[in-house]
Formats: sequence, C-alpha cells, structure tokens
Amino acid sequence: MEYHVKKFTQLTTKEFLEIVKLRIAEFVVEQNCPYQEVDDADEFAWHTWLQDGPDIVGYTRIIDKGETVSFGRVIVNPDYRGKKLGNKLLEETLKVIEEHYPNRPIIIGAQAHLTEFYGAFGFEAISDVYLEDDIPHIDMRRDEIKSWHA
Repeated sequence: MEYHVKKFTQLTTKEFLEIVKLRIAEFVVEQNCPYQEVDDADEFAWHTWLQDGPDIVGYTRIIDKGETVSFGRVIVNPDYRGKKLGNKLLEETLKVIEEHYPNRPIIIGAQAHLTEFYGAFGFEAISDVYLEDDIPHIDMRRDEIKSWHA
C-alpha cells in the first residue's frame, strides 16, 4: 500500500477522476446528500491518499487557512473498511500537516459521530453540534502535535 501527497497541479487527470469518483460515491450518493462536492478549495489543497494497486483505499485533502490548517473529505473506500485504515490515513495526513505547516493549530469540521475517533488523535470539540447539509457536525481543534494512541 502506498501513500501519495500531491498539490492539485501535480495530479494526473486519472488520479483526480478516481478521487472525485470516490468522494462523490461517499459524500453525495452513500450519504444521500446533494451538494457541490468538488469546489474551489480543490485547486489549492494538498490531496493525500492511500492506494492499493489500482484502488484508492482512503483519501483526505489538506487546506491552508492562514493562521490555521484544516483537513477534510476524509474517506475510507467501502471495500476496505473495518481494517483500521482510517487510523493509518489520519496518521499520514497529520505527518504531512506537521511537515508543511509546523506548529499551526488544526481545525476541522467533523461529522459528530466521529468525535471519539478524532479525539484519539488529540482533537477536542470547540463547538456545539450543528447541521451541515443535514448531517450533524462539530468543530474540533488540535493545538499542537502530541503523541496519540489510535
């Protein structure tokens, strides 16, 4: 299994097509949530993914917000779920953030049911639960790179 990290301009059209297909299958179709899944942030984000042969196993995108950094569109391919690959994906994503944005706070808008998952990586809730596209979310923050036990 390989981990890839690329800016938008470094992606091949095939790579971006496969990423977008997985994102739409998860966030629009599986979650029954019609919204503009591909957006302007894609052009400026770091795109990261785990790949097993031709399959994208998991994906995240990292966005520079100036004083803070964020990541989102966190997906594990349905065919690979239940194998703790979300942990590996998040560990790798946090390494990329530390490399490119050292010592910046990380703020994410997490689906509320994943609070415990992100909490295992040092994230703490900083908002009440709110609806985004009819899905309960919560803002979470991690101020410094800490040891975590996921």
